[in-house]
Amino acid sequence: MKQLTIFLFIIGIPIIGFSQQTINGSITHDNLQRDYILYVPANYTGDSPVPVVFNFHGYTSNANEQMFYGDFRAIADTAGFIIVHPQGTLFDGNTHWNVGGWTLGSTTDDVGFTEAMIDFMAGEYNIDLTRVYSTGMSNGGFMSFLLACQLSDKIAAIASVTGSMTPEIYNDCNPQHPMPVLQMHGTSDSVVPYTGETWTRSIDDVIQYWLDYNNCNTLPATTALPNTNTTDGSTVEHIVYDGGDNGATTEHFKITGGDHTWPGTVFTGPGTNQDINASLEIWKFFSRYDINGLIDTATGIEELGNNKLTIYPNPTDSHINIEHNFSKQVEYEIISTLGERLLMGHIDSNNQGIDLSGLSPNIYILKVGDSSFKILKMD
Repeated sequence: MKQLTIFLFIIGIPIIGFSQQTINGSITHDNLQRDYILYVPANYTGDSPVPVVFNFHGYTSNANEQMFYGDFRAIADTAGFIIVHPQGTLFDGNTHWNVGGWTLGSTTDDVGFTEAMIDFMAGEYNIDLTRVYSTGMSNGGFMSFLLACQLSDKIAAIASVTGSMTPEIYNDCNPQHPMPVLQMHGTSDSVVPYTGETWTRSIDDVIQYWLDYNNCNTLPATTALPNTNTTDGSTVEHIVYDGGDNGATTEHFKITGGDHTWPGTVFTGPGTNQDINASLEIWKFFSRYDINGLIDTATGIEELGNNKLTIYPNPTDSHINIEHNFSKQVEYEIISTLGERLLMGHIDSNNQGIDLSGLSPNIYILKVGDSSFKILKMD
C-alpha cells in the first residue's frame, strides 16, 4: 500500500524559514530512537495551555513530507496549536505505522510511542491535555483510528484522510468515550479502496461503526459542496451524523471521483480535489471538541455589570452573535492584532449579530465597552 511519491523534490529542502518554530527531535521508546518534527507557532508563549495535533504520514512517506503535503502550519499560526509530525519505523524496508492489515508481523509499539510523545510534550510545553487530536494520510489515517480505539483516554477527536480501519483495528476497538470522527475519502481511491478489501474495511463499514458507537442519529444531514474547481474531476458531499453522546458527530467528506490524495494540497495531481482544504476542514472539526465532548462555543464570557456576555460561534467563518442583557446601547470595535480598527458600531439588542465575512482568516480582538475578547475568524 504505497502513498503517492510526489515529494522527491522537497526532500532535503532546508526549513530555515521556520528555524525558530520547526524542531527536529527524538525520544527513546521501547529501546528505539523515535524521531519527530514539531511545529510551534510564533504566537506560542507558554502562558496558557494550547491544543496539539498529531499529523501522521503515509506508508513509505516520512514526517518531513507530511508536514508539507498535509500542511497545517498556517492554520496553527492563526489558531495557536502545536503540530507533532511523528516519524514511522521501517518494516520490510518501508516506513510504516503498525496498524495490522498489510503490516502484520511488525513489532513496533506505535500506540505506546504516541502516548510517550504526549507525555513528553506535556513536560516540555504548556499543552491542553484535553485537546490532543490525531490525523494523518493513508497509513497515518489508519493510525489515527488505532489511537481512537486504543488510546482514547488521551485523544479528543480524530480525522482520517484516505485511511480506514484494518480488520485488526476494527475487531479490537475499545474506545473509552464518545469519539468525534471525520473521514475524508475518494470514491476512486486506487490504494485504499472505498469499498474495502480483505485487509481494510469499507468506508461505509467505518462510518457505520462510529455512528453506532457514538449513538448518532442514523439519518445524516448531507450537503453537496460547491464545485469551485471544475477541472479536478471530483465533487464533494459533506455527510454529518449528529446527535451523538457528548455532542460527538461522525462526519464524512465523500469525494466522488477523488483518488488517494490530500484535498486542497498545493501538490496537485490527478484525482486531487481542490473544492475543499482538508487541513482547514479538519481543524474546524477538531476545534469544536475536547476529550469531554462538544466544547461550549461561547469562549468569550466576561462580566458586564451583573450579567455575562456570550459570544458564539467562536471560531467562526462568517459572523458572531453577542448575547447579553444590555440595559443601554453599547459601542463595539473589531481590532486586528496589530491594533488596527477594522469594524465598529453599536449594540442595541440583546442578541446582536456582527458580520465578519469581509475579514481575512486571523485572530481579532472584539471590544465591547471596556471588555475585550479574542475572536478566531476561519476561512
